[in-house]
Amino acid sequence: MHLDDLRARLGGELALSEWVTVSQEMVSQFADATGDHQFIHVDPVRAAQTPFGGPVAHGFLTLSLLAGHFMTGGGFPALDGVRMVVNYGLNRVRFIAPVPVGSRLRNRATLLNVEDGPGYAQLTVANTIELEGSGKPAATAETVMRVYL
Repeated sequence: MHLDDLRARLGGELALSEWVTVSQEMVSQFADATGDHQFIHVDPVRAAQTPFGGPVAHGFLTLSLLAGHFMTGGGFPALDGVRMVVNYGLNRVRFIAPVPVGSRLRNRATLLNVEDGPGYAQLTVANTIELEGSGKPAATAETVMRVYL
């Protein structure tokens, strides 16, 4: 796909990722990497006593899937002539529903904007991180990426 083909998709769905299962191991590794060992994430016995009924993923773990699993797991279309893609930032991040360990998530991405810069195109993408079996998404966020040509 060329950048001009991408522009034709403005306002439309850009990608729908594969489902990702959030395991306790994933949550524990995220806790180790960030130093956030709050019991609702890493202690299934204590977490079972909370309104969540068990351990839940960190909100930032859910958000971080946008940089990896959701991009590579059947997600974004490949663009011709791209040297690299860099995360430029986030807009309007919200953590809407808790993500119980064992849940499955996927991302639905909609292309909001394509802006040209010197040697790059800046994409703004609305992401809805869907929580399987829930009427509400786990999170929403706009990602801003620079695609260097």
